[in-house]
Amino acid sequence: MKTALLIRHVPHECVAAYREPIEAAGYDVCRVDVGDPAFAQRCLVEPDLLIMMGGPMAVYDRKGHPWIDCQLHRLAQRLAADRPTLGVCFGAQMIAAALGARVYAGGQQEVGFHPVAILDDTSPLRHVAHVPMLHWHGDTFDLPEGARLLASSHVYAHQAFARGRNTLALQFHGEMGEDPRVDAWIAQGPADLAAAGQTPEGLRAAYADHGPRAIAASRAMIAEWLAGLE
Repeated sequence: MKTALLIRHVPHECVAAYREPIEAAGYDVCRVDVGDPAFAQRCLVEPDLLIMMGGPMAVYDRKGHPWIDCQLHRLAQRLAADRPTLGVCFGAQMIAAALGARVYAGGQQEVGFHPVAILDDTSPLRHVAHVPMLHWHGDTFDLPEGARLLASSHVYAHQAFARGRNTLALQFHGEMGEDPRVDAWIAQGPADLAAAGQTPEGLRAAYADHGPRAIAASRAMIAEWLAGLE
């Protein structure tokens, strides 16, 4: 069986709905938390698939989170070897940074459900066209050299990119739509919600309305991406 290593930056941001297509593609998923003392010694090149999920921290907050530099160094080695890598939200920003792009505060919170504009309808992201996706971030990134921009939103131009077939970075949270851990997101982010003009009640209602469709589309997206890996 192929191996998939999940890097978890906070306990409540996990692989969620993406687990189903990843396991269906023949991967045995194991995880490592960045707070685990063994994380610094973990080889990130070896797994057949590397998955990096989200988190409330910023890529540029290296002093507050000293493991970021360690992770970026090993991630850059993996990307140089063109090993299959998926990054979501903070994980996507880490991919951008490891490829030499700038990651920075965007000046506006993007929180809530809305669709992304698909810029390449031949990519696996065609499955999520016109489907409201969950967004929750205030940082953004420049497009790395050699990357192909796949999606934008009305708030941030850089919502997804690919580098070749083996690297996919998704700023939006297609994995979230039915996972009850969203309650932890809401509890920890009242300021983010308010800054984006959202309320906990409104976001929970949108989660119930849009979540199942978002998950179905996102699973199809991930399954197609996995099938096309080199």
